[in-house]
Amino acid sequence: MKKIFLLLSILVAKGVFAQTFHNAIKVEFEKTVYVRQLIKDRDPEWFERFKDRWPETFVSYFDFIGDSTASVYKTGREVEVDARSWYQPVGDKNITYNNYAAKRTITQKPVFEETFLVDDSLLKIKWKLTADTRVIAGYECRKAVGIVDDSIAVFAFYTDEILVNGGPETIHGLPGMILGVGVPRLHTTWFATKVEVNGINLAAVKPATKGKKTTRKAMLQSIHDAIKNWGTYGRSMYLNFVI
Repeated sequence: MKKIFLLLSILVAKGVFAQTFHNAIKVEFEKTVYVRQLIKDRDPEWFERFKDRWPETFVSYFDFIGDSTASVYKTGREVEVDARSWYQPVGDKNITYNNYAAKRTITQKPVFEETFLVDDSLLKIKWKLTADTRVIAGYECRKAVGIVDDSIAVFAFYTDEILVNGGPETIHGLPGMILGVGVPRLHTTWFATKVEVNGINLAAVKPATKGKKTTRKAMLQSIHDAIKNWGTYGRSMYLNFVI
C-alpha cells in the first residue's frame, strides 16, 4: 500500500512540475471577418444585388505582446488584398495598450477621417465560465461567455498556462491569456496562430501617443452622432468601435 501511495505521489509531482506557466509572451492573432454574412445582415437588398463583389471572408493578422502588468496589440504581418473586392476593413489599424496593474487602457482608433486616442478604464466585461474546452495554438483553453455594453455577446477561450489576463483588442479579464474570441454580431473571430514565450522583447509595450485625446464614452457619442442616420448599416459600424 505504501509503495502504491509513493508511486502516485511521484506521478502527481511529475505532472505538476511538467506544467509550465508563462509570463511574457508574443501571440499572433488571425482575425477573420465573415464578410458576406456581415453585409447580408447590414443590408440584404444591397447584398443580393452585388454579392459577387463581396469576398466570403477577410483575413488579417495582429500581434499581441505583453506580460502580467501590461500589453500592446497592433497590426501584424500584411496580407494581399483583392483590389476587386468592395469590402473595406473597419478598426484594423487600432493600437491597444492595456495596463492591467493600473486598470487603464489607451487605444488609438482611426475612425473615418479622424484618429481618436482613447484613455479610459479597462473595458467592462461580465464573464461567465463554462466547462467547454478546445485546443488553440497548442494550449488547452476553457470557454467563457461575456457581455459588453449590456448587449454584445463575446465568446472567448483562455488558457491558465499563460499568466496574462489579456486578449485581442480590448478583450481581457479572464484568469489566463485569451487565445480565441468570437463576436457573433460582428461576424468576426480572432484566433491565435502562434505563441512565443522565449526571448520576448517588452520594449514595444507602450501606448500610442497620436490622436484626439478623449474617453470611450465621448468617442462613441461622436461616432453615434456621425452615423445615426445610416440605419442598420450605421449600427453595425458603430459596434466595431465598442470593443
